[in-house]
Amino acid sequence: MTTMTETSARFREFKMPDVGEGLTEAEILKWFVQPGDTVTDGQVVCEVETAKAAVELPIPFDGVVHELRFPEGTTVDVGEVIIAVDVAPGSGDAPAAQDAAPEAVQQPVAEAEPEAPKGRQPVLVGYGVAESSTKRRARKGAQIPGPAAAAIQAEINGRGAKVPESRPLAKPPVRKLAKDLGIDLASVTPTGEGGVITREDVHAAATPAPAEVPTRTEEAPAAPAPAPVAQAGARETRIPVKGVRKAIAQAMVGSAFTAPHVTEFVTVDVTRTMKLVAELKEDKDMAGVRVNPLLIIAKALLVAIRRNPGINAAWDEANQEIVQKHYVNLGIAAATPRGLIVPNIKDAHDKTLPQLGEALGELVSTAREGRTSPAAMAGGTVTITNVGVFGVDTGTPILNPGESAILAVGAIKLQPWVHKGKVKPRQVTTLALSFDHRLVDGELGSKVLADVAAILEQPKRLITWA
Repeated sequence: MTTMTETSARFREFKMPDVGEGLTEAEILKWFVQPGDTVTDGQVVCEVETAKAAVELPIPFDGVVHELRFPEGTTVDVGEVIIAVDVAPGSGDAPAAQDAAPEAVQQPVAEAEPEAPKGRQPVLVGYGVAESSTKRRARKGAQIPGPAAAAIQAEINGRGAKVPESRPLAKPPVRKLAKDLGIDLASVTPTGEGGVITREDVHAAATPAPAEVPTRTEEAPAAPAPAPVAQAGARETRIPVKGVRKAIAQAMVGSAFTAPHVTEFVTVDVTRTMKLVAELKEDKDMAGVRVNPLLIIAKALLVAIRRNPGINAAWDEANQEIVQKHYVNLGIAAATPRGLIVPNIKDAHDKTLPQLGEALGELVSTAREGRTSPAAMAGGTVTITNVGVFGVDTGTPILNPGESAILAVGAIKLQPWVHKGKVKPRQVTTLALSFDHRLVDGELGSKVLADVAAILEQPKRLITWA
């Protein structure tokens, strides 16, 4: 089933697609078209932010934009219509999409069966979820005027009446949130349309607000919500947690309280590595490649993993198994305006130094431009986080969920160091390796960290150990 439905022979609708990973909603960041604009098949019409990344959505048919159903800044559920397009412009005064026959208008909110669908099929951009017996309720503020709106509202109310009074109305993610926070849904006051309990309602029940403030993003004004700005004299500013920041918070909490973390540290003289970096920048074989210490550190970690393959694994809780990975998808933590993301270089273990440098450069530039796709952040096995770029010596990094190790690289500084029996100024840094102690014991973790340090101290080991 595609993400568009025919509302008449002339108008077609494009629905918010599931852009991957089973995501349930996305926020409309920016519209690239307006009513009256001509669009073609494959043209990007808007940018949305999911819990994983910002994604551009192409429309899968030609026509003229008739209506944008939601303003920028609105969070929309997967499967909801976001844009209506006139696919037969100039054919006369056909009725508008929202004024089509009642059967067509009511189709998106048809009577639902009491049981929810048992699963979601992941789909690609431009395609929607499979047909099911359950349809989503229209959001408050949906652009359906007049009698049609009244008919739809009556149908929604009728649907709600079928649910036993003892069972509060709430979507599965909201029920999970309430369970995690220890909130009884029966004690929560719903503010959603048709008596549906929203995430904000659950949060309000967990931490009552000191003053009455709007809680529903659906009820935001048509104009995009401005960024939080502290009022003069205000002691607090509240910033909604959503999108990438929300996903980061959930992932870090899950990782910290699921995998038993152990972190080891080593301080190493990287003077020879810095000399190698300077030489590679002048090497014609590295022309056009961004050469920096991170490139050598990444290659050193890949060599250490090859020498100690047990570090490149994952813990399968359901089957009580250790899953040994025979490939390395090397994650690189990247700071972006939307928060920290961890895209990874697929099959990094097979890449030569120039290829690894090209992949690193592309990964960083894509992340900074906000174009990292969800697929680029999936399937990582081991991660590097470079806190040294902020002038920080080191830290105790938290594992990326599903991975067994993460290497933190501190700032490289000129320090007094004993070299060949004499105290000399040397380039020094501190490395920190966190690992999952369920599958990586102290010996294995120590060997990996020691190997990385040894290579950075004597980069020629990249050749002798390869």
